[in-house]
Amino acid sequence: MNKLIDSLPSGPVIFLGLFFALMPFTPEPHLWEKAMMIKDGLDLAPIDWFDIALHGGAGLLAIAKIVRILQLRA
Repeated sequence: MNKLIDSLPSGPVIFLGLFFALMPFTPEPHLWEKAMMIKDGLDLAPIDWFDIALHGGAGLLAIAKIVRILQLRA
């Protein structure tokens, strides 16, 4: 897994990962909206789970890349 993360270009992965995690910027990011729906105990439709996977997955990939960069520097 580390080889895959190492092979990805840092700049675009981090930029796009954070960009997707925060999209759409108004009225509120989808991840925040879905987190509040889960907190309130609302039922989520399949499209909501897709939003979580799409926006959250990109953010997690960016975080994994940042963590890997920090590991290699240490």
